[in-house]
Amino acid sequence: MSAQWSRNSFEAGAAASTPDVGIARVTTMLTPDERLRVDAVGMGVIRAYHRESVDDLWRDLRHQRVSALIVSTAMCRGASISNMARMVREFPRVPAVALLSELDRSTVRTVLSLGHCGVRTLIDVREPTGWRELRAVLLSERSSSVQRTAQSRLALDLMEAPAGARRFFDMLFGVASKTATIRELARMMGIVPGTLMSRFFRAQVPPPKRYLAYARLTCAACLFENPGVTVTSVANQLDYSSPQSFSRHVRAVLQLSALEFRLRYDGDGMLDCFREHLILRYREQWRTFDPFGESRRHWRRRRMDVRRDDDPEGEDTRVTGGEGEVVSPRP
Repeated sequence: MSAQWSRNSFEAGAAASTPDVGIARVTTMLTPDERLRVDAVGMGVIRAYHRESVDDLWRDLRHQRVSALIVSTAMCRGASISNMARMVREFPRVPAVALLSELDRSTVRTVLSLGHCGVRTLIDVREPTGWRELRAVLLSERSSSVQRTAQSRLALDLMEAPAGARRFFDMLFGVASKTATIRELARMMGIVPGTLMSRFFRAQVPPPKRYLAYARLTCAACLFENPGVTVTSVANQLDYSSPQSFSRHVRAVLQLSALEFRLRYDGDGMLDCFREHLILRYREQWRTFDPFGESRRHWRRRRMDVRRDDDPEGEDTRVTGGEGEVVSPRP
């Protein structure tokens, strides 16, 4: 009874944790009417945080994990072009989108200025097709760049692995930035933490804690690609208790200081480190290992079917399944 309650509680936790996983944080500087339209267009895709000035945008970029930046050409008319250019330059990994909702004699100059600042995407939302185009852009940016890169790179490494293995790594890089412990990761997977660690141990691969640690450092390396972020900002965005805690984590995993880590690894480099230490060295094990246990249960069902076929007389046969499960004899 207690085991069933424990499993149900973790499955409930997984269900409660999933809704926010695909919601991207977007910071904006828009007119009141544009804010309403962006909120409506982005429903279920983004959570928009509306700001009044370039300084407010800059503060968000420095201290929050922002997936995209949306600015209005109307709101940028009186903005400092030099500040805007510096902001876009210091956060090149955050895509910037300009919205054109009204046109007058000063609009052309504003659009050209934004282009010189580094804003490469302009969407004309004076027609309904423009809002559909904006939603398509937001959908493409919903998953983090590190998650998209990891999915494409690991797909080749795990080509022969069970579907559950690929599902595990997709989830790992999708939630690593906000998941600090194995208990949280196991809850999202709907698995009791002890069961998850036991499965990794029996498969003879590194413990799940190490996979989570390397995935979080991959997220950190991607954030450090933006020159405008600091160690304190990265520690806050990844939910470390302090910059010192982040530095200790980097040293414990890679034997580097936080500054050395920033200079040595970008996002792609840290992802290659992840692959080398945790995937390629254990490629044989990952060909059959499914952290969710689906392939194991399928194999156990097939083994039971084979035993039944080999025992047509109905002899008393007890089959011991994995994880201590005992299949009762057939009457």
